[in-house]
Amino acid sequence: MSSAGELKVEGNRLVLSGNWTLPHYADLRSRISAVHIDTSSVFDKTNLEEIDQLDTAGASLLVELFGVRGIKQLISTDAAMSRERRDMINIVIQSLDNDATPESQAGFDVRVSLARMGRRIVHAVNQLMLLIGFGGQLIEICLAIFWQPRRWRVTSFVAHLHQTGLNALPIVALLSFLVGAVVAFLGATVLEDFGATIYTVNLVAFSFLREFGVMLAAILVAGRTASAYTAQIGSMKANEEVDAIRTLGLSPMELLVVPRVMAMVVALPILALTGMVSGIVGGSLVCIVSLDIALPQILHILQERIGVIHFYVGISKAPVFAFVIAMIGCLEGFKTRGSAQSVGEHTTSAVVQSIFMVILLDSIAAIFFMEMGW
Repeated sequence: MSSAGELKVEGNRLVLSGNWTLPHYADLRSRISAVHIDTSSVFDKTNLEEIDQLDTAGASLLVELFGVRGIKQLISTDAAMSRERRDMINIVIQSLDNDATPESQAGFDVRVSLARMGRRIVHAVNQLMLLIGFGGQLIEICLAIFWQPRRWRVTSFVAHLHQTGLNALPIVALLSFLVGAVVAFLGATVLEDFGATIYTVNLVAFSFLREFGVMLAAILVAGRTASAYTAQIGSMKANEEVDAIRTLGLSPMELLVVPRVMAMVVALPILALTGMVSGIVGGSLVCIVSLDIALPQILHILQERIGVIHFYVGISKAPVFAFVIAMIGCLEGFKTRGSAQSVGEHTTSAVVQSIFMVILLDSIAAIFFMEMGW
C-alpha cells in the first residue's frame, strides 16, 4: 500500500516525502494548512528528491505551498529532478498562474503591468489581422460568385434584408426623431444668446446629414444585428451544423456570410436615409413649436443653404460601416468554441468591436472630408 505524503520542518529545512498524489490530496491539504512557516526562508534548503510519486494534484499543492515564484525557483535549482517531473510541474504552474499570481505578488509591479499591457496590444493586433484576412477572403468570394448568378443565395439575402432593414426601420426612425428634437433644443438654447435661433435649422440639418443619421443607424444595427449574426453562426457551430455544411462540400462563407453581409450593405444606407429624414423632421418640429419658425421658411433654408454634398458625405459612409459590422458579427460567430458561454462572450465582443470600429471609422472619415473641404 502506498504511503501518504509527508510534510514536516526539520530545523531550517522543509522535508517533503511520500506520495503526493490525488488519493492523499485531502490529507496533504490539511497538513499544509496546519503548517505555518515562511516558505521563502526555507525553500532554498528544500528539494523534491524524497517525493516518491507526484501527479498534477500534488503539483498543485506544491504551487499552493511555495507560490508560483517559489516553486519556479525550486525546480530550477534542483538539478536532480527528472525532466518529466519538471515539465509536469511547469504545466500545472501555467494553468494556475492566473490564480496564483495575484496572491504571490504584493503591491504594484511595473513589469507585470507592462507585460499585461503588451499582451493586450498583441491580442488587439492579432484580432485586427484576423479581421483583415477575413475581409479579404470575403471580398474574394464575392468577386468569384458575382459572375455566377446560379450561386447567388437570393432567398437567404431577402430574408436577412427583411430582418436587418425592414424590422429595424421603426426603432431607427423613432430614435433619430427624438435625437433630432434634443439637438434642436440644445442648439436653440445656445444660439438664443446670440440672437441666431434661425440657424437651429442649419445645425440639425448639418448634423444629421453628415453624422448623426448614419451613426445612429450604424450603432443600432451593431447592437441589434451584429449580435444576431454572431449568435446564429455561433449556435450553428455549437451544434456542428457548420461542420456539416463543409462535409456536404459547401462553403460556409458563401452560404452563411455573403448573404448576411450583402443584406447589411443594402439595408444600412436605407436606414441611414430614414435616420436623416426622421432627425430633420424631429428638429423641424421643435423649431416650429418652440421657435416660431414657419415650415416654408424651414424648407427654404434646407433647399437654399444646405448643399447636397453633406448628404453624399453621410450616405457614403453607410456601406463601409455595414460591411465592417456584418464582417465582425460573422467572424465572432465562427470564433465560438461550441459552448453557450462562448456564444455569449463572442456576442458581447461583436457588439463592442462593431461600435468601436464604427466610431473609429467615422472619426477617420470626418478628418478626411474636412481636409478635402467637402
